[in-house]
Amino acid sequence: MKRKAFSVLILGFFLCLMTDAFSQTSPLSTRSKKAAAMFTEAINYYDQKDYQKAMRILDKATQDDTSFVEAYILKGDILSEQRYPREAIRQYKKGIAANPGFSPVLYFIVANVELMTGLYSDARNDYEKFLSYPDQPNDKREKANRNIKSCDFGINSMAHPVPFKPVNLGDSVNSPYDDYMNAVTADEQQLFLTRKLPRTHHAVNEASEFNEDFYKSVKIDSVWRKAVNLGPPVNTEGNEGALCISPDGKYIFFAACDRPDGYGSCDLYWARKTGDVWSTPENMGPVVNSSAWDSQPSFSSDGKTLYFASNREGGKGRSDIWKTVLKPDGSWSVPVNLGDSINTKDDDMAPFIHPDNRTLYFASRGHQGMGGFDLFVSRMDANGNWSSPVDLAYPINTYADEINLVVNAKGDVAYISSDKLGGKGGMDIYSFKLYKEAQPVMVTYFKGIVFDKETRDRLEARFELIDLATGNVVSNSFSDPVTGEFLLSLPTEKNYGLNVSKPGYLFYSDHFELNGESSKAKPFIYNVPLQPIQVGETVILKNIFFDTDKYDLKEESRSELGKLIQFLKSNPQIHIMISGHTDNHGTADHNIVLSRNRARAVYDYLVANGIAKERLSYAGFGMTRPIDTNDTDQGRANNRRTEFSVVAK
Repeated sequence: MKRKAFSVLILGFFLCLMTDAFSQTSPLSTRSKKAAAMFTEAINYYDQKDYQKAMRILDKATQDDTSFVEAYILKGDILSEQRYPREAIRQYKKGIAANPGFSPVLYFIVANVELMTGLYSDARNDYEKFLSYPDQPNDKREKANRNIKSCDFGINSMAHPVPFKPVNLGDSVNSPYDDYMNAVTADEQQLFLTRKLPRTHHAVNEASEFNEDFYKSVKIDSVWRKAVNLGPPVNTEGNEGALCISPDGKYIFFAACDRPDGYGSCDLYWARKTGDVWSTPENMGPVVNSSAWDSQPSFSSDGKTLYFASNREGGKGRSDIWKTVLKPDGSWSVPVNLGDSINTKDDDMAPFIHPDNRTLYFASRGHQGMGGFDLFVSRMDANGNWSSPVDLAYPINTYADEINLVVNAKGDVAYISSDKLGGKGGMDIYSFKLYKEAQPVMVTYFKGIVFDKETRDRLEARFELIDLATGNVVSNSFSDPVTGEFLLSLPTEKNYGLNVSKPGYLFYSDHFELNGESSKAKPFIYNVPLQPIQVGETVILKNIFFDTDKYDLKEESRSELGKLIQFLKSNPQIHIMISGHTDNHGTADHNIVLSRNRARAVYDYLVANGIAKERLSYAGFGMTRPIDTNDTDQGRANNRRTEFSVVAK
């Protein structure tokens, strides 16, 4: 939750009263020359932003004339600008009480402040009072009618609150300054935040009073440890903000403003981590960045899509949510607006795409909510269309501005930043259990290290996660070239094939059956040994599928077969033998025939797709070469397999 930005709202709401209600070309409501003179003096102090002197003089003016409407209004303006909304309301109400018919706009003004303060019933009444006057400006009438709906929404939402029990993340994460939640890795072992520190903490005396830097906290034994500064080259003596991180923790994207290599007021930058070292951040270039404001990135777990907020030309409103896609050649596509389902003619921003790649959380003050910025959730269907956004409801949303939300991969815990919940000082970071209706699809993860099976050296290898039902690659990433570490998000409710590859090595195949497992999927934590290409080495093709007692290749096998074809074409000197194996169910003779026919089905597919027959052979071994027990379902499943072995190179 964010502090209410009254100073911004004043420009739109309160200055109109100075024009409409007590322009200096119109006579003041007071008959006291003394009070009028004091009011003029107070206006001068107000223009100089010397609010303390202006208020002292206005107090004297209202003591001299207790029915001096303009003096009460100016008091309300000053208190509003200083973020004392309830005191401002009291002053405006005194002005209304002194002369109820002074100006209809005053009802509109006080209703706006009441709405911003969560006084929904009072605000509704004052909007209705404003609308009862004929011939009011159309823009204000439209705003009043729209805000009445926000009042009704707020009243209903507060009468039906959702579960919300925020927990402060403690001194290790939060500081006496403003701390903003940015991102958490898929395994919830690393948390990234922005900390806003006084400029005196830095050597260079910048024009800005504060400096924003990125920090990281690591979870050890279920406890968040002391957040440490990411340091250079990511952090600089300038400001960095709005960081997001890829779910595997290897890439960061963030916004920086007014840099020499920038294309607009604020641009998007990226950096990659190798081992424990971040690369020097690079501007994402003129295709992604515009001459306007580009910020608040969120990177999808498929490793291909970056969502962000921008007020560039061609949008639906003042700021919109856009996306750009990483192309096969490593360049980024021209950004595309997310469209009318997400974006409005007002401000829509702060996107967070969950690792399930289909649930989007964002902030908006254009969609129907409780007033100001509210947090919303929208879900993408199979055709790529976004659902109508749903307000996350009270008390997650309030009358104040709620802007940033991060949800863990599992989908049951959310993180927010707030200065309204007590805390250590300024904005603090909190976690809370996200109620079921607002949760995304659960995501688990596959985590470990890639290494050379013979030398044990850590390796950089490509990971491709494939939706077996569609054959689509849903995630594409690499293990760390120094540590060999990898972290891969696995959305539940689907079955996946995994291919791990590196030139000079046999590929690694695996299979994750997660369809229907959303309530009980657990992380997969194990290491991946890659075998250098050598004669006699064997690879189990874990994503070749047949129906029971059949040898027709199932459609889900095509992705794995495609990887085998790609491997053979990339290594044209290699000859392989395809072998089929069964469990011990059935007769020995039947299983030999069945396994041979299955191996032949793979052989025929490879030949039909351009692999020379001379490089291939096949055989069926039935139940004679088990690799696991036949006494359990899992053991028998492991024994039912298709393999290939290198026979020449």
